Amino acid sequence: MTPRLTAVRRSRAGRVALEVDGRPWRVVPDEVVVRCGLAAGRELERPLLRAIGRELRRVEALDVAVRALSRRDLSRTRLAQRLELRGVSVHDRETTLAKLAEAGILDDARAARARAAALAERGWSDAAVEARLEADGFQCQLVSAALSELPPESERARAAAAGARNPRKAWAHLARRGFSSDAIESALGPLDEEG
Repeated sequence: MTPRLTAVRRSRAGRVALEVDGRPWRVVPDEVVVRCGLAAGRELERPLLRAIGRELRRVEALDVAVRALSRRDLSRTRLAQRLELRGVSVHDRETTLAKLAEAGILDDARAARARAAALAERGWSDAAVEARLEADGFQCQLVSAALSELPPESERARAAAAGARNPRKAWAHLARRGFSSDAIESALGPLDEEG
């Protein structure tokens, strides 16, 4: 005898509780109910069960991706890695990434520009920004484009060194942030033997 849905009830916002043959079965998102056409009295044959499984995996992949992107923009590469770590199949990963890109939620160019600007604002050099963006999975051409939109490195070095009382410490700080000696000299002047 084929199991049958005996109740489809609202569980909480966005979730529906399903009963099979009078017993609680599972709670699923509204979207799964709609996309699979679930209703009381419907028999749960194998094709429908497979469709429910596919929809649950798709919704889970999208949920994982949206939660990750709600914290900050990520590169497509980094988001794909997160989905892979969560056990999302290659097909569901690619489908999710494509839908997010189509909706404009996943945009590597925008994310690279925003990340570069944030790092530059926090006083990092071009080399440091470039290394971070590459580590975050952004493609080389996007990294180059993002770097080209930043204020010149010498201006950022001057801003980072503004108000420094000890030039030697300021020099060391800028060097740790990856600034070139030319940018540091333009901000602080040459560091002589006595300075």
